[in-house]
Amino acid sequence: MLGGAGLVGANVYASATEGWGDGSGTDASGRVLSSGMATIDCPDVGSRLTAVPDAARPDVDRELAVLDQQIAAAYQQVQQAGRTGGQDAGSPEETIVKPLEEKRSESIGRIADAIGRAGERPQGLDDLAACTLRPGDNGQATGTPGDDGRQGGTGQGQNGGGQGQNGAGQGGNGPVVSDYADITAVPPEAPAPPPQADASRGTFTSDCGVNAGGLFNSDNVIVAPGVTNGAHHFHDYVGNQGNNAFAGDEDLAKAGTSCADQGDKSSYYWPVLRLQNGTRERDAGAPGGGTEGNAGQIVTPEQVTLTFVGNPRGKVTAMPRLLRIITGDAKAFVNGPGNANASWSCTGYENRQLKDKYPLCPPGSDVVRTFRFQSCWDGRNIDSANHRTHVAFTAPDGSCPAGFEPIPQLVQRIVYDVDAPSTADGGRTVPLFAVDSFPEQLHKPVTDHGDFINVFDENLMGEMVDCINSGRTCGSSAADDPATTPTSTPTASSSATAAPGGGSGEDSGGSATSAPAPSASRSAEVPRLDATTSPARTTRHDTDDKAAPAVSAEPRSTPARSAPAPSVAASSRAATAAAYAPPTVAGTEPQASRGGLAETGAHLWPAAIGTLLALSGLFMLLRARRMRY
Repeated sequence: MLGGAGLVGANVYASATEGWGDGSGTDASGRVLSSGMATIDCPDVGSRLTAVPDAARPDVDRELAVLDQQIAAAYQQVQQAGRTGGQDAGSPEETIVKPLEEKRSESIGRIADAIGRAGERPQGLDDLAACTLRPGDNGQATGTPGDDGRQGGTGQGQNGGGQGQNGAGQGGNGPVVSDYADITAVPPEAPAPPPQADASRGTFTSDCGVNAGGLFNSDNVIVAPGVTNGAHHFHDYVGNQGNNAFAGDEDLAKAGTSCADQGDKSSYYWPVLRLQNGTRERDAGAPGGGTEGNAGQIVTPEQVTLTFVGNPRGKVTAMPRLLRIITGDAKAFVNGPGNANASWSCTGYENRQLKDKYPLCPPGSDVVRTFRFQSCWDGRNIDSANHRTHVAFTAPDGSCPAGFEPIPQLVQRIVYDVDAPSTADGGRTVPLFAVDSFPEQLHKPVTDHGDFINVFDENLMGEMVDCINSGRTCGSSAADDPATTPTSTPTASSSATAAPGGGSGEDSGGSATSAPAPSASRSAEVPRLDATTSPARTTRHDTDDKAAPAVSAEPRSTPARSAPAPSVAASSRAATAAAYAPPTVAGTEPQASRGGLAETGAHLWPAAIGTLLALSGLFMLLRARRMRY
């Protein structure tokens, strides 16, 4: 019995570790290999289209979505080539890159034709068809306490650095250990300049829940209207419950809302965060999910705070109804940081922000994603061809570009109760976490982004503007807790967001700090009609047990913290405190990836114990046979 138990234990351990993390394995030295970490680098055509006639928009949007589909398919070929070790006939450049360029050239030609039929045909688009195969590079975890707070390593620039082989994500395309940095090693940011006398200092907060009902889809009605799986990754949705690829303006206006104030039917959405722990979610075999490298357990936010703040130089004007704003760049890993606007931190450390790393938070501290949206509007358009030029960031002093006027700035703060991954063993002990991304973007933290569609009713928008301009604290959360006014000292990042590409920033006038005061979650959420959509098609129905996500959590309130303090889950986290380990310094030999028993390297102890127990059992059996009864 003892021997059998030991052998069973060893076999269970081996089977539990075998095959976890598709696309990863180990070489003869036990180092983790991350097949598929090479990626496809293609110019982003959509960002170059700053002027598209309205009549050409449908055709252009459809072809832009086709371009994304082509890249995703080519990336899957790159992954497959990595798994087979390049044994297929022909080089990747000939079998993957060249056919991709031919397909892109045809799609780009159709885009130019569509624009030419409605106006002047654009020149130079043909040059955007060429793509390159960017090889994966080794990288070590960065920002460790041992490097005096500097974020060393190879980085995340256009040279493709930062792709480590210290762990492959569950989908085989990241994240990797070099994508993480210890938040305590990040230098605090400098205080922001004070607001001027005429600043609009008020705040307006809308409480819209945390998507506990599990409203997800892989569409993006702003960028790819009418195209299912236009995002190629899954989004969390709060607020408007009717947002999918086919939602028109009237659909959004008629839909329900998860917001406490029913006058806010705005749509707030962002890529889901997942734990790379082997969980198979309901989208595991679907486009936008597991088939495109977005795998693992979807984490419901612990807290979502939606705060609108003012301008440090003067009054703000109302947002136009149905205004669309995208902040950040979902393709920043290959596009470069020009439009990137990711900000990662930890509760208690929000005066320290990471732009291209996921934070490793100390025990008791939660992961925080912050999105600061553009707050200057051109006064005419609710959208633009590249979804960017109709809005802009302020300059460092809070001024808007010529021809633009200040509007309330949306600041989204999303908090997750997740533990710091165990980077020393590639996330085996405590799993890695990452946001969903386009497959070729490798789940890099710099690709984080947020989307907003303004569907406030006119009266409530008027109340917001009046509240902000008069310096008051208002909104659904303020009614529940009058002490929601942010009080911590603003920093350069908390009140000034660097304008992508231009080095300019956005000053919130000190009203919203690096940690906008969280709203108290409602004990009983407003009943809502969840539009839960499948990746293959979008249909609206009431949520039920079958449609519920594999992971859900009730909204929880977390008090704002100015110093490290245990979270509400401190009791459970205490048990995992020992698992927290900042990234290992360069040169540390990574442990083996999960594989067969013979591949577990230092983890052969179950087999040793099993063998010992088996020998003990055999000895007892022989001794028993000699005994007289």
